Amino acid sequence: MTRPDFWDRRESAQETVAEVRTIKNVLVPFRGLESRVGDFAAMCELAELEGEDSAFYREAELAWPDLSKELDRLELVSFLSGKLDANNAILTVHAGAGGTESCDWCGMLYRMYTHWLDEHNFKYEIVDIQPGEEAGTKYATLTVQGEFAYGYLKAEKGVHRLVRISPFDANKRRHTSFASVDVLPEIDDDINIVVTDADLRIDTFRASGAGGQHVNRTDSAVRLTHLETNIVVTCQSERSQHKNKANAMRILKSRLFQLEDDKRRAEHAAESAAKGDNAWGNQIRSYVLQPYQLVKDLRTDVETSNVSAVLDGDIDLFINAWLRAGQPMSR
Repeated sequence: MTRPDFWDRRESAQETVAEVRTIKNVLVPFRGLESRVGDFAAMCELAELEGEDSAFYREAELAWPDLSKELDRLELVSFLSGKLDANNAILTVHAGAGGTESCDWCGMLYRMYTHWLDEHNFKYEIVDIQPGEEAGTKYATLTVQGEFAYGYLKAEKGVHRLVRISPFDANKRRHTSFASVDVLPEIDDDINIVVTDADLRIDTFRASGAGGQHVNRTDSAVRLTHLETNIVVTCQSERSQHKNKANAMRILKSRLFQLEDDKRRAEHAAESAAKGDNAWGNQIRSYVLQPYQLVKDLRTDVETSNVSAVLDGDIDLFINAWLRAGQPMSR
């Protein structure tokens, strides 16, 4: 990168910069942690010499839980070796068949993911959201910014199943609801995806959600339909039609890239099976609230009875297990 002619070949230079960024994302935290491990080892040697009543022993006991978490986090980063794992992500939650029940479940998943994002200090923006007719959410699309956002969130791609006593059923019967989660990597500018206005049908309309008089009175929302693939992207989060179009175009390019990448991969069939139909038999995870309480990931067999914590965003155990297991697909 220090060569005078480094930027003469822009495409090659950008590939190198991206590779350096990926390597640094692993090496910088590794070197910092390596130093802390050395200090901890020295502290343990002193604690062993002076016994359990020493200040060194107590200090080592206090230091270990935090150091252990950092070691686990670094180990997880080592599994995020895909060429797009370090990228930002586009997360979509979509209600399945089932009307109000599924919309309510979709809204619960949306809340779960926003809590997880907040807890891990990821920045996110709501690009498009459609509330259910009676309750919940029909679908919601978020753009997520942060280190390895796509690498972590891709573990959530698939159909999620909820079993509970319906709060909308006067007879208090048990219902099963489905919602699908789709995760795409946000494509960097150095990946060339060419989309012209001639390839698109561009529709503008008034934003349907809350947002003030300006949003509701002007045709600021944008819907892009890619004519060749029939991929549709809607954005209505901004007051500016121009900004909404730019955001929609960014998501469209990510979807087109993912489509082409799937075609090139031998694992295309397996990746498609990981999501499947938004219905029975294709779920990656079950959330059972009645007659017992259990959340179980059907790909890794990891489970917990602390359903409330999971629905409040505590899903690290499922993401981490999926990454450590080598990212197996659903059964």
